[in-house]
Amino acid sequence: MDEQTLFYMQRTPNHNTIMYDLNIENGKIDSDEPVHVYWIRYGEKGQKEELSYIQRHYAYGLKTKKISDNKYELRFVSYKKLPFYIEKSARDNRYHIQVALDGKAVEVKRVFLQIEGGSFWLPNVVCAEVKGVDPVTGKEVIQLFKP
Repeated sequence: MDEQTLFYMQRTPNHNTIMYDLNIENGKIDSDEPVHVYWIRYGEKGQKEELSYIQRHYAYGLKTKKISDNKYELRFVSYKKLPFYIEKSARDNRYHIQVALDGKAVEVKRVFLQIEGGSFWLPNVVCAEVKGVDPVTGKEVIQLFKP
């Protein structure tokens, strides 16, 4: 992952990865589109590819709300219950995605979705795994939950 990458998402049934990168213009977060979401198609030629309209608006895209110049609330279009936040960390002075899991802040590095059946429009997500770092201790945190 590079400096712009906030986190990535993988899911069954393939190795393609959805990337969530910070959009910065002139040192400031782009308030119109703070996060650029796109595929890396490892199952094909490893190429970058933009999300389709359906993927962006019904599956992997984000709804964003500006809280301040350096803080945004993010919610997945397909799962609005859990808010994520873009914030600059005092630990390393970089932007990270944070989420509260079991009452503790976690800097998200990866989300993995276990999908079993369902349909294109309504996949059966059996569980989600959020992997990240405790911003205070620097220790790895893994949390499983049923969406």
